[in-house]
Amino acid sequence: MKKADIVEFYARLAADNPHPETELAAGNPFQLVVAVALSAQATDVGVNKATRALFEEVTTPAQMVALGEEGLKQHIRTIGLFNTKAKNVIALSERLIAEYGGEVPADRNALETLPGVGRKTANVVMNIAFGAETFAVDTHIFRVGNRTGLARGKTPLAVELKLDKATPAPFRLHAHHWLILHGRYVCKARRPECWRCIVADLCAYKPKTLPPAAASAKAATAA
Repeated sequence: MKKADIVEFYARLAADNPHPETELAAGNPFQLVVAVALSAQATDVGVNKATRALFEEVTTPAQMVALGEEGLKQHIRTIGLFNTKAKNVIALSERLIAEYGGEVPADRNALETLPGVGRKTANVVMNIAFGAETFAVDTHIFRVGNRTGLARGKTPLAVELKLDKATPAPFRLHAHHWLILHGRYVCKARRPECWRCIVADLCAYKPKTLPPAAASAKAATAA
C-alpha cells in the first residue's frame, strides 16, 4: 500500500471511531494484564463474563495470590485452557510482588518475563495502560495487515514490524485498536464484508464481496 493510501486508510478509520478502546474490561494495569493473558484463544466477551465477579474481588497481585489457584479456577473455568491460565496468573502475581513491589512494570521486556505474558500481551498492556505506541498483532490484525496490503508478513512479528514502520505519527497510538475492531466486525475471517467497508477502495483484497442480497441474486443467475 502506498504512503498516501496508508494515511487515508487510517484517517477514515479514525474519523469513524476517533477514540477506540479495548473491549476487555479492566480497572487498572494489573487487571488488564490478567484479562489479556486470559484472552488467548478466547473471546473478549467470554473473558469479561468470567472476570466480572473476579475483578470485584481482586484488584491487586496480593489479592490474587490470596485467592489462590483453585479459587481463581472457579471464576475462569468457562475460559479455554483455564487450568494453565490460572497457574500462570498466580505465578505472574507472585512475580509482580517479589520483583516489582506489586506494580505492573511499564516496560515491554520486563512484562515478557512474566508467566503467561508474550509479546502480544505485553504490547497491549504497554499501549492501553501506559500510552506506548505499540502494535499488538492478534489474529485480526494479522489478517487485516495481510489482506489489505497494509502490512504483509508471514508471522505476527513480521506484521508488527511492518506496521511500526508504515504507520504515521498521528495514528500510531490507536492503530492497533482500529485494526482489531475492523478485523473483528468488518474484515471478518470467513467472509469480509467489503460492501460496507469504509476503506474497501484502498484495500488489495480481490474480488470484493457483495452484499448478501446481491450475492444471492448472482448465485441464482449463475445456477
